[in-house]
Formats: sequence, C-alpha cells, structure tokens
Amino acid sequence: MALTSGAGIRPLRKVLFAGLVSGLAGCQPAELTEVGFVPSPNPVTVDTVTRGDRLADLARRQHPKILQTYGGEYSNPKLERMLARIVGKLTLDPDNPSQTYRITILDSPSINAFALPGGYLYITRGLLALANDSAEIAAVLAHEMAHVTANHGIERQRWEAEVNLTSRVVEGVLSSDSNARAAAVRSKLRLAQFSRNQELEADEIGIRSIWRAGYDPYAAARFLRSMDAYQSYRNVSGARDQSLDFLASHPNAPRRIELAQEHAQSYGAPGAGDRDRDTFLDGLDGLLFGDRADQGYVRGRQFLHPTLGVAFAVPEGFVIDNSAGEVVASGPNDLAFRFDGATVARSVSLRDYLQGDWLGGLDASSIRETTINGREAATARAYTGEWQFDVTVVRVGEQVYRLLTGAPRDSDALERTARAITGSFRVLDKAEIAALKPLKIRVVTVRPGESVATFANRMEGVDRKLELFRVLNGLGSGSTISAGDRVKIVTDE
Repeated sequence: MALTSGAGIRPLRKVLFAGLVSGLAGCQPAELTEVGFVPSPNPVTVDTVTRGDRLADLARRQHPKILQTYGGEYSNPKLERMLARIVGKLTLDPDNPSQTYRITILDSPSINAFALPGGYLYITRGLLALANDSAEIAAVLAHEMAHVTANHGIERQRWEAEVNLTSRVVEGVLSSDSNARAAAVRSKLRLAQFSRNQELEADEIGIRSIWRAGYDPYAAARFLRSMDAYQSYRNVSGARDQSLDFLASHPNAPRRIELAQEHAQSYGAPGAGDRDRDTFLDGLDGLLFGDRADQGYVRGRQFLHPTLGVAFAVPEGFVIDNSAGEVVASGPNDLAFRFDGATVARSVSLRDYLQGDWLGGLDASSIRETTINGREAATARAYTGEWQFDVTVVRVGEQVYRLLTGAPRDSDALERTARAITGSFRVLDKAEIAALKPLKIRVVTVRPGESVATFANRMEGVDRKLELFRVLNGLGSGSTISAGDRVKIVTDE
C-alpha cells in the first residue's frame, strides 16, 4: 500500500479482491556471417509490425495505465530470458505466423495474465510463482494469445454495450415491467455464457498451440488445478458454492479442467511433450513473493509497513489483501476491513476530520476522542444501506491513518472486531523496521529423509504453511516428495 495525500474513501461494502519489453517474432535465424551481426536499420518489433494498426494504437496507449495499476514492471533478467524462450517457441505456431509479441512482467503478487491487440502480453510475478514448469507458463500465454487472435475482446465489448444499454433502460425507465426485467436477466445470462464459451475456446486453441510448440499439452489442466487450489487457499471459509458460477465470467473450475484434460488427450498420452521444469525453476529462484517494502508486508494476519513505520493485525479467520493505496481484509460472516491514510494538517482536529466530506453516513453524535497505544485517535459510527461501520482515525505526525470495519446491520460482531483491529495498531520501532525483509521464492533440492512437512516448516512470513507449500508446488493433499526433487519455498533469506 502506498498512501497519497488527501486520498478519499469509497463506500465500503463487501470487500472485493480483483519487465521484459522485447519484440519477438517467429523469424528465421540470420545467416552466420559478419552481415548477420549488423543491427537492422528497420528491426522487426511490435511497434514496426503494428504501425498504423488502430487496435494496436489503442493498446499502446493503455500500456502506461496497466503499469500504474499493477505496480510497474518487474525487472528480472533470468525470468525475462526464460519468458523470451517460451514466447519465441509459441510464435512458431503456423496459425499465427506473422505476430510479434511484447511481454511485460508486472510487479504484482496477484495471479493474472492478459493480452491486448497488437502483441502486448502481460503476466504478473504472482502467477509466475504459482507455476511449476515452462509448459504451464506456455499454456497461460497461449491462452491469452488466443483471446486476441479470436477477437474475443471486440466481440465481448459489443455484447457488453448491448447488455449495459438493456440494463439502463430496465433500471431507469421500465423498472416496474417484469417482462423488461426478465429480458435484462436473459441478456446477462447470454453475456455470461458467451464469455464462458470464449474461455473454453481460448483453452482449446492454447492447448493446440503449446502442443505444436513441443510443450506438454497437459500443462493447461495442471495449472488450472493450481489456480483452483490457490483460490481455495485464499477462501476464508473454504466453502465452495458452485451455484455462484452460473453468472461467472469463467467456466467453473472442475468442468474447465476436465475439458482441458480431454483436449490434451487428443494429442497423446501424458509425458508426450516437454515440461522444461528445471529451466523454469532456475529462472524462478529468487523471485519476489508477496509485496514490496514500499507497499508494506502481509505476514499472516499482520500488516507491517516499514516505510510508513506502522502495523496492525486482523482477527483469526480474516484474509488481508494489499493493493496500491489501501489494504483490505475479508472475514467470516461478511465482516470487512479497510486501511488507508491521508496527510492532514495538525491544526485540524480528528473530530473535525471525521465530519469532513470524505465519509458518508456518519453519526456525528457517536464521535469519541481517545488514544490508541499512546497515539491521538477518534472513533465514530457510520451507516449506509444494510451496512454499519466503525470508523477509527489515528494521527501519526502529519499522517492520519483510517481504519474502517464494516458488518451487516444485524451483526453483533462489529464492536469487538473493530476494537481488536484498532487496538493492534502501533508504530514500529527502528529494530522492527530493520528486521523486516521481503519474501522470495527459493528453489531447493529434496534430500533423503526430508518430507513435505520439512519444507513447509522452513517457510517464513506466510500463514497456513503446509497448505501453501502444497499449492505452490502443485501437490495434492496426498502427494509426497522424493529425494532429488526440486521444490519451491517462501522465505526471507
């Protein structure tokens, strides 16, 4: 989280969780003569190939916005070379012989990858940390390339425009007309189904592409299983309501995995393609895991920000999600929390600050001035719709930190939850700040006598170590490891 002066607070309801720059072409090697080593006056790059392409121009303008949203580029020469090899092999696909690609590693712990027209590919370091071989990354990238080559983005934009128009008409004009409401629902279902079909089509095209490139076609199904396992790891309650997939933009995981497995089987038995695991793990070793120092660190149920010099903790059952500008956490029974801050002049009292226009639904009579761990503070209640909020502000120098805890109106857990969180807020001392180090992925070799539990216990700075170790290494609940295997751990060493 990076705080900015005067940052505003958006209404809090349920908390929601949502650099290689190289022109790569599927061209033939230059003849090995002196001429072959002379730089071309007109090199084949994304920019030269897509010059004059309207969609590519749009994508090019979006590139800086994407970098800003995802924390900029992540520079890692080993990973960049590894990704260049993967993309280079994928560009040899005969279905797409003239496309060039520019791939950017985004400096974000989120699990994401996407593509824009004109050859812009993006992948987060968080997704790289979850993968276990080059074939899995090839499957991800080939899937995203397929969305572009199949014009899915353009088709979805057209459908979204139609659905949004229908929704506006229904909500703004015909809200009492049950037939109109039903038409809007049908449109939404049609859009959701269309999007699921796009995902499945991209899966099929991507699997064919990686097989043609010589990679293991079963990699797509493996990585989909890892993503599903990671989603379960991040889920607070562990419950999986499959009915929620009905209006989801992606197919539900079990069916998607099953179809990916069927597509792979059409190209041969398992083991037919190259996984290229060692090359991938060599490139992955030392990858930053989680957040950067200037964003603050999540350590289990604690959030510690060495740059700002503050920390707090959330109760058992909460999951913290750190992003640019704010920290949010989701807990059981629809409990939610948000932390951010703003620069506020010392001449402004915290009582007056709470009554400013940044906070809606304030009950001014509930304002109470207090101290939290020796720091000037104030608390209040706010209400909006079916939600109630505890709002606490704490002053540290010129910064005012804002801690908002939300709960449904009928919940009796707001007060104790808010006091547990706000009571943990503190200023870090110099020794604590000096001891905080970024987490990294380290690749280690299993020795005789070592087990899954051995390496899980070596993990640092993460919660539910055994479960996360299995997720990061693609290991099912009953899977074991053997001497000589290479595995990933998270540590600050």
